Amino acid sequence: MRIPLSWLREFAQVPADATAEDVMAELVKVGFEEEAVHRPTDELKGPIVVGQVLSLVKEPQSNGKTINWCQVRVVPEGQEQTLTGKGIDPSGVQGIICGAHNFVEGDKVVVTLPGAVLPGDFHISARKTYGHLSAGMIASVRELGIGEDHDGILVLSRIGLDPEIGTDAMSLLGLYDEAAEINVTPDRGYAFSIRGVAREYAHATGTVFTDPAAKVNAPAALSGGYGVKLNDDAPIYGKPGCDRFVARTVRGVDATRPTPPWMVSRLRLAGIRSISLPVDISNYVMLELGQPNHCYDLDKLSGDIVVRRAVAGEKITTLDDKVRSLDVEDLLITDDSGAIGIAGVMGGANTEVSDSTTNVLVEAAHFDEVSIGRSRRRHKLPSEASKRFERGVDWQVANVAAQRVVDLLVELAGGTADEAGTDVGTAPDAVTIELPAGYAASRIGIDFTEEQITGSLKDLGAIVLKDEVGGSYVVTAPSWRNDLETKEDLSEEIARLVGYDNIPATLPVAPPGRGLTRTQQQKRRVVQALADAGLTEVLSYPFVSKSANDTFGVAEEGAARTALKLANPISEEHGYLRTSVLPGLIEVARRNHSRGFRDLALFEAGSVFLPDGQLGTASIPPLGVKPTDEVLDGLYDGVPDQPLHIAAVLTGHDSPAAAAHTPRAWDWADALDVARLVGDVLGVELVVSQGSHQAFHPGRAAQLALRSGDVVGYAGELHPKLLAAHDMPARSVALELNADALFDAAPDVIVAKHISGFPVATQDVALVVPQDVPADAVLAALREGAGDLLEDVALFDVYAGQGIEDGKKSLAFGLRFRATDRTLTADEASEAREAAVAVAAERFGAVQR
Repeated sequence: MRIPLSWLREFAQVPADATAEDVMAELVKVGFEEEAVHRPTDELKGPIVVGQVLSLVKEPQSNGKTINWCQVRVVPEGQEQTLTGKGIDPSGVQGIICGAHNFVEGDKVVVTLPGAVLPGDFHISARKTYGHLSAGMIASVRELGIGEDHDGILVLSRIGLDPEIGTDAMSLLGLYDEAAEINVTPDRGYAFSIRGVAREYAHATGTVFTDPAAKVNAPAALSGGYGVKLNDDAPIYGKPGCDRFVARTVRGVDATRPTPPWMVSRLRLAGIRSISLPVDISNYVMLELGQPNHCYDLDKLSGDIVVRRAVAGEKITTLDDKVRSLDVEDLLITDDSGAIGIAGVMGGANTEVSDSTTNVLVEAAHFDEVSIGRSRRRHKLPSEASKRFERGVDWQVANVAAQRVVDLLVELAGGTADEAGTDVGTAPDAVTIELPAGYAASRIGIDFTEEQITGSLKDLGAIVLKDEVGGSYVVTAPSWRNDLETKEDLSEEIARLVGYDNIPATLPVAPPGRGLTRTQQQKRRVVQALADAGLTEVLSYPFVSKSANDTFGVAEEGAARTALKLANPISEEHGYLRTSVLPGLIEVARRNHSRGFRDLALFEAGSVFLPDGQLGTASIPPLGVKPTDEVLDGLYDGVPDQPLHIAAVLTGHDSPAAAAHTPRAWDWADALDVARLVGDVLGVELVVSQGSHQAFHPGRAAQLALRSGDVVGYAGELHPKLLAAHDMPARSVALELNADALFDAAPDVIVAKHISGFPVATQDVALVVPQDVPADAVLAALREGAGDLLEDVALFDVYAGQGIEDGKKSLAFGLRFRATDRTLTADEASEAREAAVAVAAERFGAVQR
């Protein structure tokens, strides 16, 4: 919300020398966020004055263009020029070249004299052009930065002005004004108005607030006006789409009259461009009181106005000249001709006010927030009106806003108001909240006095009564604060107005027996272990393409795979929720690689989305009522499974190159080691076997499973075609694990093995086995056969070639033996090794080399 300071000063006691920054500093105290300052004088500097064209000589040029050589008086006749500077004529008459042709002798215009600066850092100086010394410029609206019109210069009489020659044009056009822009949160819709912000400024400064609504003399009751019917036969959540509609008639208006410069200036600073006098008045009242309103050309209406829901197949042409197909949930303003507006969002083109309009019907209505919000999203049609209706508008101010529009149309457009009017609808019940005496203190941590409690709530506009028996307060919320519904809301308001800076900083005491859940602890251990191992954690978007899910979501190419398609994706290329973490992680690696980071070890822990069966629910539970357990169960049943996955991608080398050091390229074994690290941290043994996955290199992929046989992931070298498609280095490796499955399989307590103080005995063995026998299976056989004396066994070499029979390979293992109670002899270690070899020979036909 942009707040012009001159406007704010009408209703709040803002010091004359206060800047936009000063105003924002005060509003921050009551919970608003500062956004920006809008100050025309940051780009526009004088001298810029009113001048009168004394003479105009048209001079055709050789390039086919005709210029005007003008003599312009910038000081009243008979007075001396008080401005000094290079190029300023002391006679008070400036010679100026102008290329525009929309003015004549005698017109009063805006003259930028030498020394002035226009937006875009355009400095005005006397310069010779077209054979004359042009000392200044006759300015257009766009050159002054106050509009987009650049068809001709600004002739002041056409905007209703006849100022004295030499008047400061910046003051005349309101260019010394400035605006403070604040961020308004969705629960504080009342602050989308000068009325609301002025009240908050008064709260922040402890000064007096003058309610602009109180300055409008609106009739207590209206009757006999234009016919209006409220006919909502399909209310959303049982709440009518419109519960008040005020209509007033003004006749004999002159829609072609110019909007006063003071109004144009304020609208511009508030971020709204001037369109026409009736439209500008409508926008002005909306900004002032927070009540959107609309002006119809009365002569284009046919029959009574009916507020109803759309019917299937109905269409409307809105003010932006677009034909829109309507939904049966859309709330419409209609007459006998059909739809003439989407309620609270945008009016229709058929009843638009134009220059030929003479009779105006003014609408000020109150619409349901949900109905307006859904229509706005459905038609992707944000407007200043919908922004306010979605957040809640004061029901009580509709008749005041209508009267304010009527008054301005009479004053500025020369209209005559009908005494008759229309006001239909039913007022909502006032919201009454009981606030226990000590409740706010217990929630905020400050011992509020009774004066602070009642004073703060009354400042809001609430009615406060105290129960002398129970000591609690009975608070009736003001009509413009539809966000106040509970005692928690009141406690927050008391804290806000007393001052957030008065809340003491205290650390909460953690209740005993609580803390991180088992799963949270496991995730933190894994993430920390991977970071400690030198990998870098990243986060990627969960939105992927269909082809990415098809490639990574299932191991076998062409296998059935289901994925969630997004209804409103950020792009069609990323229209699905991921079923694997690797696509996003590979994209992060690719982007870093393209920027020169060649050696990467990245990991991510994130959810994947695996739909199965029911998705969503048939209907949305109503607002304002806690859903039953059955409804909540239905909602949860419709949420897809979202297990946590951990994935890593390693590209390039394991270390940077250095003198006397040659870095090693990452390979499939490194990916396997990272996966084993995850298992070790959780105390889960991963069974490694030859795997097959369409995203991984055939023959260089490992399947990772639990002892139960459940597959929990894959690790290895990524497929060459995939790496080429992503412009990634060859031999890049990756892994992905179902972390939730690992968490479930992990023991509650990981028991560390006893470390023996006796020396270790090492034995190596090389076994020749068929080529298709997995090394991990041979390792498991050795571990089983070696017995309790075996401390560790590891594969350290794989060889196939000269000296090895075709179809076979040699696997070399290192075995470590140790006893807990003695030093092993060489014979004992050899005996255990032979027992291990015997089991491998029995299962796989292994032969020692």
